[in-house]
Amino acid sequence: MLRPIHADALAAPLLAGLVFVVLGCASSPAPKPDATAVQPNFVIVFADDLGWGDLSSYGHPTIRTPNLDRLAAEGQRWTQFYVAAPVCSPSRGALLTGRHPLRTGLYGRKSGVLFPGDEGGMPADEITLAEALRDLGYRTGMVGKWHLGDRPEHSPLDHGFDSFFGTPYSNDMMWTIDRSDRTRVIDAYRNPRNEYWNLPIYRNRDVVEQPAQQETLTRRYAEEAVAFVRDPDPRPFFLYLAHAMPHMPLFRSAEAAGRSAGGVYGDVIEEIDWSVGEITAALAAAGRDRDTLVVFTSDNGPWRLFRQHAGSAGPLRDGKATTWEGGARVPGVFWWPGKIQPGLIHDLGSAMDLFATMVGLAGGAVPADRVLDSLDLAPVLLGTGPSPRDELSYYRDGELFAYRVGMWKAHFLTEGAYGEGPPRTAHDPPLLYDLGDDPGETVDVAAANPEVVARIRARAEEDRRGLEEKAPIFDLGKAP
Repeated sequence: MLRPIHADALAAPLLAGLVFVVLGCASSPAPKPDATAVQPNFVIVFADDLGWGDLSSYGHPTIRTPNLDRLAAEGQRWTQFYVAAPVCSPSRGALLTGRHPLRTGLYGRKSGVLFPGDEGGMPADEITLAEALRDLGYRTGMVGKWHLGDRPEHSPLDHGFDSFFGTPYSNDMMWTIDRSDRTRVIDAYRNPRNEYWNLPIYRNRDVVEQPAQQETLTRRYAEEAVAFVRDPDPRPFFLYLAHAMPHMPLFRSAEAAGRSAGGVYGDVIEEIDWSVGEITAALAAAGRDRDTLVVFTSDNGPWRLFRQHAGSAGPLRDGKATTWEGGARVPGVFWWPGKIQPGLIHDLGSAMDLFATMVGLAGGAVPADRVLDSLDLAPVLLGTGPSPRDELSYYRDGELFAYRVGMWKAHFLTEGAYGEGPPRTAHDPPLLYDLGDDPGETVDVAAANPEVVARIRARAEEDRRGLEEKAPIFDLGKAP
């Protein structure tokens, strides 16, 4: 197969793969579920490059997202929810495995963007959430963007999914135009046509369309998801819907075009919101809504390079591919009628935590033969206790860039995204921000809080020791 070329390589020849991790713990092997217990269904809707501030329930002034707003009002809206990496493949790999991208090898390189196939894609010995749930009696389906390997052996069907309809990678791969002309490439992004990218769509292992008619992707993915929900199979199910949008280039259907006050980008987000409404309506019609946990989030923050065609991180700083809050903090909406304790949640959570949370709710336990970085968020969802997560670590290209303890966040290294913004800079003492008082990371308070800096440095060193065989070591005590 031709090796795909990602736009990130154009926008960021110096891009270092950035990963974010929170360390958790392993437990005993998964037991057989209690035959008397009702196992919930699970639906994860994963947007691509949607920012923290892109939904009206998260404060966007013009984009209308009534379906997601209803889920947030009836369920939980998390204000401090994170993905495991502010770039695509490691974020997706960590969600599905509950493991740090450095443990799986799904992370970037300094030389440019890593395509999963270059390092073997999702390793065969990793246990995905789909595999864990299928072992507990679930039927599993994936719709949308995979981006965890494009070779035949890397199909979602080889990693726990019973069915797959979607693309093997991002919607801007497999260019057909001359990419040496940067002006033409930028214009192609802003005025896209399907023939600019030879993007394939797969049904299971077969290509059924190439190039993909991208203006129909969101709508067709919704239709596939609804069909999966309506399947009369009585087994519990796990559906992973990974939308192609709003990753550039932006496409939306004729039905959605021109409807949003937020412009083209708003049209795209509102069509994703429509898709969520179709899925929840199908769940209700099938009588399965009260037995289903639905989670909506994004793979990373907004791709700020594209200005008005990019999303918003709200009050957070920067976006995709950075270790600032706008890169890794994303919307987190949880909905499970009659089960979730509704509320606005300020606890820390990660998309990596969905692994332990869902396996636990299904009556299983996470694998004991490997380190898991996933923590169980069920106490928060069910209203029985706080989140077990109170620390976060942020890695870029295998180096620890930043670390958070409680509301305090220290940056040891900073770097702009995709060749834009400030170059790589080491900080000694590190930059320190109080995210409770200053979520936009605007005022460095390190000088006034040396004891906090020392405490975070010690915790960061301890965190990193668990990864030093995988990650290059950066001296947190001395700036190079």
